[in-house]
Amino acid sequence: MNQSDKIFSLEELPAVLQKHRDERRTIVHCHGVFDLLHIGHIRYFEQASAFGDILVVTVTPDRFVDKGDKRPAFTERLRAEAIASLSVVDYVAVNEWPTAEKTLRCLQPDVYVKGSDFRSVQADRTGKLALEEQVCKELDVELKFTQDIVFSSTNLINRFFSSFSRELQDYLELFRRRYSLDQILQVVDRMAQLKVLLVGDVIIDEYCYCSPLGASSKSPVLAVQHKSLDCFAGGVLAVANHLANFVEGVRLFAVIGEQNDYRDFIESSLLPGVRPEFWVQDGAPTIVKKRYLDGYTLHKLLEIYTMDDSGLTAEKDADMNERFRAEATDHDMVVSADFGHGAVSPTLRAALVQHAPFLAINTQVNAGNAAMHTISKYSHADYISLTERELRLDSRELKQNLRPLACETAHRFNSQALAVTRGRQGACLSGPDGAFIVVPAFASKAVDSVGSGDAFFAISSLAIKLGAPFEVAGFLGNVAGALAVQIIGNQKAIDKPSLTKYITSLLK
Repeated sequence: MNQSDKIFSLEELPAVLQKHRDERRTIVHCHGVFDLLHIGHIRYFEQASAFGDILVVTVTPDRFVDKGDKRPAFTERLRAEAIASLSVVDYVAVNEWPTAEKTLRCLQPDVYVKGSDFRSVQADRTGKLALEEQVCKELDVELKFTQDIVFSSTNLINRFFSSFSRELQDYLELFRRRYSLDQILQVVDRMAQLKVLLVGDVIIDEYCYCSPLGASSKSPVLAVQHKSLDCFAGGVLAVANHLANFVEGVRLFAVIGEQNDYRDFIESSLLPGVRPEFWVQDGAPTIVKKRYLDGYTLHKLLEIYTMDDSGLTAEKDADMNERFRAEATDHDMVVSADFGHGAVSPTLRAALVQHAPFLAINTQVNAGNAAMHTISKYSHADYISLTERELRLDSRELKQNLRPLACETAHRFNSQALAVTRGRQGACLSGPDGAFIVVPAFASKAVDSVGSGDAFFAISSLAIKLGAPFEVAGFLGNVAGALAVQIIGNQKAIDKPSLTKYITSLLK
């Protein structure tokens, strides 16, 4: 059979397989990325085919391959053609979903086969195999594992076809010598034991996609045509969702407006692990940051803020402070995602410093706070995450070497660690004792940089709380940031399976 005759759409394949079922043939199903076809895959398919009569292979589509920057190395069509060229494979299809659960329901094979690298359901850190096992039990599909040498497409790509710069490849090689993959993943696993209390500013991010029409004929104004609108839960809400995917639970204290409160949208956007409590600012709107973008390039044309940063009344602020003091000691750490828009008042900042068992802070400088909001509004923090611009603005030091500046700031706040994010230059972490570590960035291109700092802050703060080495905390933060810049706005939170797969793709 010609290889092109083996490739079907997932919609067509069930009817094709039904003919074989009518002839009482056993259908075997394999699923994966198969980014670089190698001898391990060939042996896997050969062993799988021995479990039945007809072997079907489904391939993860390009848009759902979460193994890091510039992956997959080969497109879904090329991967499907390579697999179809093997005589042992009868049919191939490109999947329509990120995982195989719906695919199993669609195809309903007799046997579902996983490779020997999984060994068992318990060996899969992502949890995806456990979900597949549930579907197999539901459909009475037999789950089997092959037994053979484990080869890794990721390892081969990293060694011989890496798209990373020579400098980044050298860094990863050194990192692999200092820390094993299992050591890094254990830090991620331990995050699940933490209970976090989170405070900060609620921000609704609206993305208005436009098509530029040109300059107005009557005045020098750019005219655009509206195309579509997206609405995302940003600010402290985005941080809450990032954290919730990794920790035992997130208790959220935040402020929303009385007018256009967006409460239903906010509550529907928060993940189940977040337990929110909101205080309402009288006469004010919930903060909305509306961004107008070129719908093709996603370049931002204009931002409009709807906000009132005057904060809560004294009575409501006192109530929020009292609630915080009552609950702070029930949590392992307190996180302040302080965007400087009034939710975290001076009295609440003082309470955070005094009562938090471990305090992680991110103070952002943005157009809405007119660069008047810096980390010096706090007197202490156990962990601080800032951009280089925010650090220099607080210190009023434009040209001083970054290392002594970061170490001096960590010492000034008596912090266990201070992280400085630098975009494409990665991040550096320092301590009050002069320790200083530089970790490179892992993303070579960005779809949207909004929210990447929040992802870095959320994940790195958990690692620092757990006592992870600075380099490991920075590594995890940069992996989270690299995932975040591939997402439009705060469309979805960084989750454990995606983080784990990206880490594995870098360290195999």
